[in-house]
Amino acid sequence: MTDRPTQPPTAQRAHAEDAFADELAAIAAADDRPRPPSWQLSPWAVALYLLGGTLPDGTAIEPKYIGRRRLVEVAIATLATDRALLLLGVPGTAKTWVSEHLAAAISGRSTRIVQGTAGTPEDAIRYGWNYASLLAKGPSAEAMVPSPVMRAMQEGSVCRIEELTRIPADVQDALITILSEKSMPIPELDTEVQAAPGFNVIATANDRDKGVNDLSSALRRRFNTVVLPLPDTVEAEVDIVRARVTSLGASLALPADLDALSQIQRVVTIFKELREGRTVDGRATVKTPSSTLSTAEAISVMTNGLSLAAHFGDGRVSAADIAGGIRGAVVKDPVQDAIVWTEYLDTVVRDRDGWDDLYAACRELG
Repeated sequence: MTDRPTQPPTAQRAHAEDAFADELAAIAAADDRPRPPSWQLSPWAVALYLLGGTLPDGTAIEPKYIGRRRLVEVAIATLATDRALLLLGVPGTAKTWVSEHLAAAISGRSTRIVQGTAGTPEDAIRYGWNYASLLAKGPSAEAMVPSPVMRAMQEGSVCRIEELTRIPADVQDALITILSEKSMPIPELDTEVQAAPGFNVIATANDRDKGVNDLSSALRRRFNTVVLPLPDTVEAEVDIVRARVTSLGASLALPADLDALSQIQRVVTIFKELREGRTVDGRATVKTPSSTLSTAEAISVMTNGLSLAAHFGDGRVSAADIAGGIRGAVVKDPVQDAIVWTEYLDTVVRDRDGWDDLYAACRELG
């Protein structure tokens, strides 16, 4: 067996500031508007980066978020004040995606991040200790392990907190002094860390998962909440799914064709109808399953279909390539959701013009 030539390792998914470094540099060069302290771009330029547009020199900026412009402007304006930003919405409304790109555009770094879970300790918000150094020398600055929040305070940058309501309530409240006083006491060293200009926090939370910890009123007051909605129309959701699937397909080196958007249109239509409990033409009502059927899940279904077409098909995404993914996304409860899905197939999909192949592929799966 001969050794394969080794290639330098590359990231499977680049951070926003790396993936869109050329765009950010082009926007910065053209940005002559006032910038808040420590911001890499002006608020106007941050909005241009997120929503897309064309620079005076003709450089096209790809939209990162397809949605209501005013919501993005409110989010950016919030971060230019002393209030933190909470992005709230159902799963799959691009909360994490928006927070990453906001941090990348504002601070040039999106990696100061705390992942909220039921087991997130207070150390993740404040600081921890290198216990070997602590035992050898006692409390000292050298023994301290700063949290991403502390690092962001020292740098004057944006810190992201994912799934804030997953974090236990007593740990959440460690943010109160940080957000109100812009300082973090360190009683072990009889000192504190004061936030440099430009520091702020973007938190995300979804309002559908069970078992979350509600924010205290004291903490909620320190956030300005922006609710990110699901796309208003099928066309808008198709644009989002197409952009993300095209990007993912390129990063995963999937040599497959999306077949002129026809399959994306079908997936998005099915998900929207089952979410809302009625067909897009408003002529019939349908039962809704327990699953969320978000835009993110539509992206996942199409990416999986792209992989099937590339590796086991002719390179063109067909109804058979997406049928399994759709069923898997819809049927979370094997009893009740299966009934809803079967009824939807027989009353809507079967009678829809041009959908015979999708109906047959879905029924073949059972």
